[in-house]
Amino acid sequence: MKSAIVLVGGQAQRAKGHEKYFFIYEGQTFIERLVDTLREVTDEIILVARDPEQCKRFNRLSGVRCITDIRQGIGPIGGLHAGALAAKGDLLFVSACDMPCIDARVIRYLFSVIDDHDAVIPSWNSDMIEPLHAVYRRSVLMNYLKDHESFSLRPMIRSINTRYVPVTELVSLDPELKSFTNVNKLEDLERINGTVITCRDAPEDL
Repeated sequence: MKSAIVLVGGQAQRAKGHEKYFFIYEGQTFIERLVDTLREVTDEIILVARDPEQCKRFNRLSGVRCITDIRQGIGPIGGLHAGALAAKGDLLFVSACDMPCIDARVIRYLFSVIDDHDAVIPSWNSDMIEPLHAVYRRSVLMNYLKDHESFSLRPMIRSINTRYVPVTELVSLDPELKSFTNVNKLEDLERINGTVITCRDAPEDL
């Protein structure tokens, strides 16, 4: 079984307080696009939010489960911890909520090459990696996260048996490597839309 974990609990500080998962790209909100793609390649989708109030924002999304951080205020590590505890799958695809162009073909490939590794992480070079567009083995995450000191993903990635996949290996599947488009600021949204900024703030619009 394969699970997807989408981290939605960020504070949106770089997006001027707007909730990035409700930004619109090609007629859909980011979260709708993510869920539609993940349905193609995983057996369950888990959203990890910061609190129950944020979870209510996704009530209208069908076929997903929203849970909250158990360890509050420690960033992506907290989301991974809660997601791994809740997941039923042996393999987990982890994504940030501000990546509206993830590609099912790329995700399938990452799952397919894990072999006996603990994680499969796309890399641009030795310093630039994509830990929030990656596949992890649930048992390894659980073992690491039960007793760790760092709130950073990098020490964890370095301590486990990670397979790094050069992004050049993914070009045949995603020629423009749009999978790794990350929208941190409103200007980024305007750039990828090529038009005026669009955002939905009300959950009723989902």
